[in-house]
Amino acid sequence: MKLEIITPEQIVFSGEVSLVTVPGTNGSFTILKDHAPIISSLEKGLITYRVDEKDTQVECGSGFVEVNNNSISICVEETEK
Repeated sequence: MKLEIITPEQIVFSGEVSLVTVPGTNGSFTILKDHAPIISSLEKGLITYRVDEKDTQVECGSGFVEVNNNSISICVEETEK
């Protein structure tokens, strides 16, 4: 899957991942390959993504996520690695 995490100032991450977990406003959820299309708001918390069996966590502010055809776009106010 293609993941892009962006803030108003920068592209935080852009690349291929095998899973992504995001802090949805109704609770965290995980996105896997062939996930149904979705747009969801995000609250402050941790975004976790997996590249080559290695998990990376990014602390983020509020924002939103869009998933469509194995492409995930996450737009957040700010991040801290």
